[in-house]
Formats: sequence, structure tokens, C-alpha cells
Amino acid sequence: MAPPRNQRPSSGEDAASRGATNRPSEYPLNLGDTIAAISTPPGRGGLGIVRLSGPQARAIAGRTLRFPGEPQWRSWHSTMARLVDAEERMIDEVVVAFFEKPRSYTAEDVVEISCHGSPVVLRHCLQRVCALGARPAEPGEFTLRAFVNGRIDLPQAEAVRDLIEATTLYQARVAARQAQGSLSRAISPLKEQLLELIALLEAGIDFAEDDVAVAADEEVLRRLAPIESDVRRLADSFAYGKLVHAGITFAIVGRPNVGKSSLFNRLLDQDRAIVTEIAGTTRDLVSETASLEGIPVKYVDTAGIRAGEDIVEMLGIERSYQAMADADLTLVVIDLSEPVEQDDLRLVEHARQQGRFLIAGNKNDLPRRAVLEADMVAVSALTGDGLDLLRRRLLDALAPGGPQQEGGFITSVRHERCLSEAVEALGHARVAVIQRIPHEMLLLDLYAALQPIDAVTGATTADDILNRIFSTFCIGK
Repeated sequence: MAPPRNQRPSSGEDAASRGATNRPSEYPLNLGDTIAAISTPPGRGGLGIVRLSGPQARAIAGRTLRFPGEPQWRSWHSTMARLVDAEERMIDEVVVAFFEKPRSYTAEDVVEISCHGSPVVLRHCLQRVCALGARPAEPGEFTLRAFVNGRIDLPQAEAVRDLIEATTLYQARVAARQAQGSLSRAISPLKEQLLELIALLEAGIDFAEDDVAVAADEEVLRRLAPIESDVRRLADSFAYGKLVHAGITFAIVGRPNVGKSSLFNRLLDQDRAIVTEIAGTTRDLVSETASLEGIPVKYVDTAGIRAGEDIVEMLGIERSYQAMADADLTLVVIDLSEPVEQDDLRLVEHARQQGRFLIAGNKNDLPRRAVLEADMVAVSALTGDGLDLLRRRLLDALAPGGPQQEGGFITSVRHERCLSEAVEALGHARVAVIQRIPHEMLLLDLYAALQPIDAVTGATTADDILNRIFSTFCIGK
């Protein structure tokens, strides 16, 4: 934690030790217990897994199962066993895998019992191991133990959750790279450079009475510049990372019969919305999610916007405007085969006032009669002409530059906030050097930058933040 603004850290403290990882000393859960949970999704399936972790995992599993002979408990090996009830009656034939600490997911003894995927069998197995000494795991507790035991750091733990929740292969690849420590590897050298600069200034202050030269301002600025630049670049990468993590919503709007629903179906590559030549066919919002270069995109087809002829159509138009307000980007569709009407211009202006928007000129396969002095993409929902360019422009409107190197960006709001705090503190430090403020005060800004960088990896993360992070995990992970 950074020192108070009116107090510099003790000069006798080793600067390098301030950046050392400190695991939480206390946590509301008893991490010495043996925990158990069903680690496969609810419902029926071919297989289901009950996982145990903790010092009594082997002993509890041994009292729950019956092996053909004496159980060997060889780490990273599987064996057959029978799951029995309290009266020794066979319930299921199972496969038991054992992972001895520390070479396991939690760095504790872990036993995984693979049953047939009947909810009744899985519940019985869980109830049996809990009756014999285990307790039900809390959401994310297995991953929490992996973090507390030093098996993974906090960004890796958060990436495990993202990997489970991934809806596209691109999301999964990004999360897998982060689970392997790509973000930690990007942050680690920045932290080391910052610690070296702090140590240099501390030494200059501590030995000032011995005529040891304090680092020149030019040297401090030279060392500070790449740290601030790289941390800022990483923080700015969230602009793309949040799209990968949370996805995008596009609202498709326009006058009736301009081809919104046809374009909606083309973008999805499926007939999702009803298409007719009758104006006002779409009366309500129709939405579907697809992948756009690995990013989940929710397309929303809306009712044609015009002076409503009945109450149902008017309600649909009202929802169209609401969809525009809720969307990350509005796609305004006009009919290139007809002259531009005032309703088109009003809709474009409304989208412009609300934020990001793009104009698609549909029916490009017909003779063009529309004249619009605005940037637009000409497409044909009938032939598919211009659809690839439209998809590219839609993504560029929200993520300029397109996909970045997998794992080379941050996808967490928490990480973005921490790194932005570090950038702000580093900026204050740079100004302090330029204004020739004493190095004792400059160090306060450097420590203020170190604290949020540490918080990204969990070195200085408070227990209440850990509670919030791991509570979002599913039970069994």
C-alpha cells in the first residue's frame, strides 16, 4: 500500500520487498477444510464429476467408494471403484482420479469422481462425501484456493472464469492465454522497472549525507517515460478488450421497407426475421447473437420508423428508439433505389446525436436514386454485395485497428481501473520531476502508482475485492 501523502516509507525498508506478493492472511472461508462440489453443469449427461479438494480428500473418498483391492492413490492416475450408499448397496460404477499436492489445480490433494451423469447419482455422491467430513464448496472456492496457495495469480484466476463463460473460440483463446499468465508477463517488467526507479531514489535520499549523488532529473524522466507509456498502452487496450469480453450490440433501424430485416438475416446468415413487401411487417424487436471476427455481436432488428398507423406499430416504433439508445452502435438503413426522404434524414440526425452510428445504403443491386451527403456503405441484402465491407466497418466503428494480438490486451474493468490509476500517478510523478519537486515527494507518486499495479496481480488486493471476484464463479470451479 502506498504511504500517506505526509509520510515517506522508512528508508531502511528494502524497496524490492515492497513489491513482493502478499497473499491474504485471512479470508471469511475456512481454507483448511476439505471441500466438495459437482463440477459439471446441471442436467443429465453421459458423465458427471464430483470434485474434492483438501487434506482429507483421499480419506473421505476412500470411505465413500469401494475399490477392487487396496486403493493405491497414485497421483495423476485413475482407477475403477464402486459408489455405494450408507447400507453398502452399489449406486454406480465410477472412475476415480487423484492429484497429489502440489501438482493439482488447487495445490492441495484433489480427488475427482466421474459418475454417470444422472443428477440423482451426483447428488448422492456429493451428499455422501459431505456426510463423511467434506463441506460444500462456495462459488469459485477451488480457484480461490489455487490463488491463495500461489498456484496462479489473480489475472489468471479471473481468466479461468472468462474461459468458462466464453461464447466464441476467439474469446476462449484470449482467456486461455491470460490463464497461462500473458497479462502477468506483460505487467511484471513494468513493475520491475518501477521498483528499480523507486530503489534508485530511495538510495539517493538515504545516502545523501554520504555525498552519494541523487539521480539527475533527466535520468529519472528517462526511466519514467517507458513505464508511463507502456502502462498507458495497456490501459488503453481495454477499449478493444471490453468488446471481446462483453460483446457488442448493433441496432438496425430505418423506414419501413428499406430492407432492415433482409439485411438482419444476411448479417446472421440465417432467416431469423420475417421478410415481406408489406410495409410495417416488423412490429417488435427481433434479436440474435452471432460472431464477428470472434467478438459476440447482438444484432437487433427494429420496427420501421414512421408515423404509426395503429397502437401496436406505435409501440414497436417506441421500442425502436429505445433500442437505438441501448445499442453500442446504430446501423441506419436507407433505400438506395428511392429518393432520400425527410424521415431518413431525421433518423440519421437522431442517430448522430445519440453517438456512434453507421449508414448502410441497401438495394445496391437496383438503379440508384438516393443522394445522401454522408459516409455510407452500399450493400445489397439480396445478393450479399458489400456485406463483408459492412461487417468490417461495423467493427472498426467501435474497435479502430481491428483485432489485436491475442492476450495482448486487458478485458477486465477492474484491471482497466487499476492501470488508469497507475497512469494518473505516473503522470503526477513526471510533472513533479519537471517542477523539480524534492524526491521525497516524488516517491509518494511512485508508490501511488505501484499500489494499483500490485492490485492487478493480487499482491495488495483486499479481501472484500477477492470476495467479489470469486463469488462470480460457478460452484465447482
